[in-house]
Amino acid sequence: MSDEQRSPASPEPGGGASGGDASDGGATAGGASGGTERRGPEPEPIRFFGTTWVHHDGGYGLRRAGVAVGSLALAAAGAAVLRFAFQGLEIADVGPFVGILVVAGFAICSALAFRRTWDGFVRRRDPAAESAADRSAQSLMFIGFIGSLLAYFCRSLVEAPGERMHRAEYVAARARYERRRGARTGNPAVRRSWAKKRR
Repeated sequence: MSDEQRSPASPEPGGGASGGDASDGGATAGGASGGTERRGPEPEPIRFFGTTWVHHDGGYGLRRAGVAVGSLALAAAGAAVLRFAFQGLEIADVGPFVGILVVAGFAICSALAFRRTWDGFVRRRDPAAESAADRSAQSLMFIGFIGSLLAYFCRSLVEAPGERMHRAEYVAARARYERRRGARTGNPAVRRSWAKKRR
């Protein structure tokens, strides 16, 4: 499917459900069928931001602040819950070795989840390349949820998480569309001569 025909309401990998919201400035599914080809490729919505990242409007700054505060608060709440769980292990007197294993396991899973989430902000994952190992890594992401939340917090201090990747893809798609449109609306004689040369 070409960039011109791609629906703007399709969620990004990871399930951005807020992109179709009209308040986000994103196009609805009905508008995608009629005018997308005339206007060219549409920006892809980002979770929690919709398409406000394009022009930084529609409460973009408030959304970034909300994502930063919310992710940090959730990470702190998760750390408190893990602290209570660790205290339960101390009360059960399971021994220092088990306690060290639990702490190390959560720390490693959190680091892996942080790295995986951060990589998702800067590069697009190839769905065809996803293997069983990638799918099994979801359990590590679940255990290390604090790392994912901290990745959202750190990235939202700079931009909407994933904004740089989406902007680069959108600019490239617009450039391809403009080149194609320029070739379609150019001199018909030039197009015919170019077609003969290609033969």
